[in-house]
Amino acid sequence: MNAPHELPQKLRIATTSLSGCFGCHMSLLDIDERLLELATLVEFDRSPITDIKHCGPCDVGLVEGGVCNAENVEVLRELRRNCKVLVAFGACAITGGLPAQRNNREVTQCLTQIYRTDSGEVAVPNDPELPLLLDKVYPINEIVRVDYFLPGCPPSGDTIWKFLTDLLTGRTPRIEHPLLKFD
Repeated sequence: MNAPHELPQKLRIATTSLSGCFGCHMSLLDIDERLLELATLVEFDRSPITDIKHCGPCDVGLVEGGVCNAENVEVLRELRRNCKVLVAFGACAITGGLPAQRNNREVTQCLTQIYRTDSGEVAVPNDPELPLLLDKVYPINEIVRVDYFLPGCPPSGDTIWKFLTDLLTGRTPRIEHPLLKFD
């Protein structure tokens, strides 16, 4: 009698969104029915698909968004510790994106402008549940080591699919010009 055939172990993928618009995760969902095919190749750890809040050991981590507060730093460092390969996907993760527009002002100047009441008083929330803002918005590679950069704002579902299938099948991901878009 032959030994039972073992199925190959699925690769584990984790995702997170830091300071950004969540558009890159929407593009991930835009791979549509290919999500079912992806599910045959991978198991999702931390992601909006699973609602898992902490990352376990993973093969690939996808990060969208820049780093603007202390909580973003903690989440990003946890992901880096637990993922063999870390991918910055989208303009915010790579450059800070639109959230980095505040980088030409001091944090106190931003808070004063945002929380000024009609009477001219400034009422900045002071709650221990709110994460401490950093002095500026950082791209993720200024906080942790990044293995791959997947540009776009956001990268399209087709671009993410091509990147992931290259990576998961052992090929070096290569995105050709027609798939690189910055709409």
